[in-house]
Amino acid sequence: MHIIEWWAIISIAFLGSFGHCIGMCGGFIVAYSSAKIDNTMNTTAQLARHGAYNVGRVSSYIILGMFFGAIGSLLTWNMSLHGALFIFAGVIMIITALGMLGLSRLIHLLEHSFTHLPWFKQLFSHLIQSKSIGSFFALGVMNGFFPCGFVFFFAAKAAASASIIDGGLIMAVFGLATIPTLLALGQSVSFLRQVAFRQMMNRIAALAIFVYGVYSIYYGLAYFYDLPL
Repeated sequence: MHIIEWWAIISIAFLGSFGHCIGMCGGFIVAYSSAKIDNTMNTTAQLARHGAYNVGRVSSYIILGMFFGAIGSLLTWNMSLHGALFIFAGVIMIITALGMLGLSRLIHLLEHSFTHLPWFKQLFSHLIQSKSIGSFFALGVMNGFFPCGFVFFFAAKAAASASIIDGGLIMAVFGLATIPTLLALGQSVSFLRQVAFRQMMNRIAALAIFVYGVYSIYYGLAYFYDLPL
């Protein structure tokens, strides 16, 4: 992967964290902050708990990235399959972008149906009642595997990388780039709650993902047709 692609991943993740991540992960953060973090705790203790949550979340992303990178690597032996992988990844990216822009409900249906599963409710209820550091980490791991349109984009990119290492790194960079915003949300930074600001950042990230998706499809088609790259 070129350095430009890494910067694109960082930029999309950071911008999207202001909109989509706050909307999706914000519920987890508000829930555990209200139930598990005492206002009498000093700043260091609070940051340690938010940190444990984010370490768990990023750990899940790395596992997902390595998994999808491994799947992608299995398709590299055939040029047509490799091209089809880029096209498929591009379609997922475009669907994700349309969902973030409010033009498609497919991604949202996948996101919200997950929370109604009985085991999800039971596990979340158990973890939210515990105040151990480990429970914050476990909540982060749980959140990391939560179906999310933004995660779908980076998982598709990890698969397109056709590499276990690159796939893990892509998801790690994604997770790390979202930490500042979610950490600030946990510390109750007021401007992150402003809807207009979040919508603007979300739209910028969605447009970038859409362009990325179109490029991925074009790149995949180049495996089948004589297209300039």
